[in-house]
Amino acid sequence: MKTYSAKPSDIKREWFVVDAEDKVLGRLATEVAIRLRGKHKPMFTPHMDCGDFIVIVNADKVKLTANKMDDKLYYRHSRYPGGLKSKTARQELEGATPERVIESAIRGMLPKTKLGRDMYRKLKVYKGAEHPHSGQNPVALSFDK
Repeated sequence: MKTYSAKPSDIKREWFVVDAEDKVLGRLATEVAIRLRGKHKPMFTPHMDCGDFIVIVNADKVKLTANKMDDKLYYRHSRYPGGLKSKTARQELEGATPERVIESAIRGMLPKTKLGRDMYRKLKVYKGAEHPHSGQNPVALSFDK
């Protein structure tokens, strides 16, 4: 029996929309990372991008467990000496760009290669309930077991 390897012509990409309201950040991020990689498909091939497009809405209403809202820090650097800035998860979620919390969690679960960057580009995260991808007819995706 030969090993199957997916070809670019075999890959069918779908659009999914996920509502992040009252979802735990880490559990949401793992499920979305699996979908972005395409590991949920039987034709998964590690060296090909087999994943689907994911649109996440209500990013500002995601939940963190335990004391992570005040203990978890997000760093950024201005590339100038002494330019390291940090914010807690609560400050990020209440600030202007709460999408960064979900994006950074998912980015850390993808491969650190060109292929991982291509997978990450298929992720769209929005603060509110509205998104501009209704033309693609995304299907609602629920991770409740």
